[in-house]
Amino acid sequence: MSIAASAGRIEPTLFEGLATSLISDCMQRIAGSHGLDARHGDAPLLGTAYTVRVRQGDNLYIHEALRHLQPGDVLVVDGGGSVERALVGEIMMQVARKRGCAGFVIDGAIRDQAAFRHAAFPCFAAGVTHRGPYKNGPGETRCAVTVGGVVVNHGDIVIGDEDGVVFVAPAQAAAVAQAARAKLADETRTLADIAAGNYDDSWIDAALGR
Repeated sequence: MSIAASAGRIEPTLFEGLATSLISDCMQRIAGSHGLDARHGDAPLLGTAYTVRVRQGDNLYIHEALRHLQPGDVLVVDGGGSVERALVGEIMMQVARKRGCAGFVIDGAIRDQAAFRHAAFPCFAAGVTHRGPYKNGPGETRCAVTVGGVVVNHGDIVIGDEDGVVFVAPAQAAAVAQAARAKLADETRTLADIAAGNYDDSWIDAALGR
C-alpha cells in the first residue's frame, strides 16, 4: 500500500481495514476520544479532519464549514460537550454527503438520529436531542479543537468504528499505520493459536515476576 502524500496530504487510506483498538494500542494506549458514540450504525469512518469550534448550542460556524468541505473531509466539531441543543441534523448531513464529506465527529448533540442510521452516514456524537441550535456565533474553523478529551488539529487523519474514534497527526501516520498492521498480523496469529488450542499465556508469569 502506498504511503505517498497527495498534494502534500497524507492519504487516510493508510488506515483502511485497521480497527481503532489497534491504532490506539500503537499510540501508547492514550490516544482517541471518549464519550462519543456511533449514532449511525456500524459503518466505519475514515478521512481528514476539517475542524470547527463553536459556542455551545450554536452551529453558525458549522454551516460556514459546510461551504468549504472537500471530498474525504470529516467534520470535527468542538461543541464543548454540551448536549442541550443539537448542532447538526438531517439537512446538514445531506448537504455534507452531497459534497463528499466522509462523516461527522461532534463533541455535542445531534438530532434526526434515524436519518443518520438510514443513510449509514458515519456520525459520532456525545448525545442526541430534538432541541435545535442557535445561529449567532461566535466560532472558528480550521483550528486546533478539543473533542472527546483529545486535541485534534485541522488535517489530522480520523478513524472511527464501533469502539470509538482516534486521530493521527500526518507526521505520525506512516509509522502508526505500519505498527498497527504488524499488531494486526500478530493478533491474527494469536486468534489462530486459540482456535487450535495452542494459546501461549506465559507472558502472565513474566508480568507477575514469576
